[in-house]
Amino acid sequence: MNIHLGLTPIISLAAGILILVVPRLLNYIIAIYLIFIGLIGLFGGNGFNFK
Repeated sequence: MNIHLGLTPIISLAAGILILVVPRLLNYIIAIYLIFIGLIGLFGGNGFNFK
């Protein structure tokens, strides 16, 4: 049985948890999240599958 996890959902989950734990960092977390999503969109996230 293979489990394939994409990088985008992992980053989204981490950002959501950080926002819940440290709400004062909301602006920074959103900015970093958007940068990561943009980089994944530009360069493709196909090479980041975990097995």
